[in-house]
Amino acid sequence: MSHCPDFSHLLVLPHLRVQNANAISGPLTHGFPAMSAFLGLMWALQRKAAAAGLHGLDFRAVGVVCHRHQEQVSDAYIKTFHLTRNPIGKDGKTAAIVEEGRIHLEISLIFAVHAPGLGLNAERDQALAEQLQAIVQQMRIAGGSVLPSRRHPPAYWLAMTGDAQGRQQIFDHARMRLLPGFALVSRDDLLAEELARQQAESPSATVLDAWLARARRNWRYVPDANAPEKGSWQHDRPAGSGWVVPIPVGYGALTPLQAAGSVAHARDVDTPFCFVESLYSLGQWIGPHRLHSPEQLLWYPEHQPEHGLYRCRNDYAVTSDEDDEIESIF
Repeated sequence: MSHCPDFSHLLVLPHLRVQNANAISGPLTHGFPAMSAFLGLMWALQRKAAAAGLHGLDFRAVGVVCHRHQEQVSDAYIKTFHLTRNPIGKDGKTAAIVEEGRIHLEISLIFAVHAPGLGLNAERDQALAEQLQAIVQQMRIAGGSVLPSRRHPPAYWLAMTGDAQGRQQIFDHARMRLLPGFALVSRDDLLAEELARQQAESPSATVLDAWLARARRNWRYVPDANAPEKGSWQHDRPAGSGWVVPIPVGYGALTPLQAAGSVAHARDVDTPFCFVESLYSLGQWIGPHRLHSPEQLLWYPEHQPEHGLYRCRNDYAVTSDEDDEIESIF
């Protein structure tokens, strides 16, 4: 398995307000944009920075901390998205347009950047951070528009060029500035644990069974030992188990890589083409104060064309039982 690429600085864009971002992260999940959308934002920012003459910046990973969210859904037992009415056609019927589910967000973005030229002039570095922030404010984030805000501090750099102790002190201070909020991290280990548990009970259990089991609350009726008629319903998400959610983590190839321009109606005729499907795993929302290194926060791409895998990776790992004991929000 690959690891987070090396970087020299962290670029923090605090408290960005995003309106009408895409709440549908994949064919089976919704509630927050997919991490692939933020990696796409990172690559787009890399290109726009180069076009603006800001050379010497190599964006390598991105982290997301969510401070507020408001998914545009109805307040009912069965939730439906708030959708606008599409324009009618010549026949008087609504046009066949599939509108995306929307969500309003307040997030902080943390970009891992390799920039050897930083650190020589503090004023110039700050001006560069604010220039990059201005570029992001003109971009789309997961299809949503970035709203202007002057309530929060401007973008800033965190130098990760010192020794291990110095890097740790800088990150320990920086993670507190990201509160209150929650960071999305990968929990592939929980999926593996659930699969092993289910296969011990039923050898025919699959990864899909394990994913579905951890993607929902599973309730069961537990009768009272002394009075069976006075039993109670209990779920498998006890207090302290954390906020575990199903998330898409990339794409898996369905066909071999096709030559550029060989597939009709492809958007880009200069790039090789491949049909793919979404890959799923488990993620967890945790407080930034529980992260022990920037690598635990950051997501980066992993490409395995020979296996048809194009994944978003994160290096979060539980170091002890205490680290995994996160207060339940339920």
